[in-house]
Amino acid sequence: MPRRNPDRDDVPPLDLERARQGVQRVQRWSDGEWAVRTISGGASTKTYRCPGCNQEIRPGTPHVVAWPVDGRGDESDRRHWHAGCWGARERRR
Repeated sequence: MPRRNPDRDDVPPLDLERARQGVQRVQRWSDGEWAVRTISGGASTKTYRCPGCNQEIRPGTPHVVAWPVDGRGDESDRRHWHAGCWGARERRR
């Protein structure tokens, strides 16, 4: 039996800006709640310094952006982290 294609008229158009920003979620850590957004390599166009290892995150490198959401800061407090450094940050003091 041949496959049917879904009706394409009811599919919303892709929001390219939202797709470039990555998926945002809230994570709870011992130091509070953080908004965390995963950035793909294709959306990474600038060089950042990871606060976990103090090394550069070069353009084209997938990474995460995190900022406090529990009243201790706002989006101006965003920091770009290597994904591994973000995941291990409570083990490094």
